[in-house]
Amino acid sequence: MKFEKGYIFSLVAPLMILLSIIGFISREDSKKIFYVPIGLMGVFIILEKELSRGIKRKNFLTKIKSYRQTK
Repeated sequence: MKFEKGYIFSLVAPLMILLSIIGFISREDSKKIFYVPIGLMGVFIILEKELSRGIKRKNFLTKIKSYRQTK
């Protein structure tokens, strides 16, 4: 079974954030810092996906508008 990267990222990013929250809450004070990078990577993956999706939508809309103007 072949998976696309988008599906994997959409599942991994929330799991990373959830893991960091659980680890941050349940660990001792000295070990809490190890879970912050995992949560930040999950947030950055989600933000990057949203930004790239917005740029693709904007480019697609400009192509549609330019096609309508040529007719």
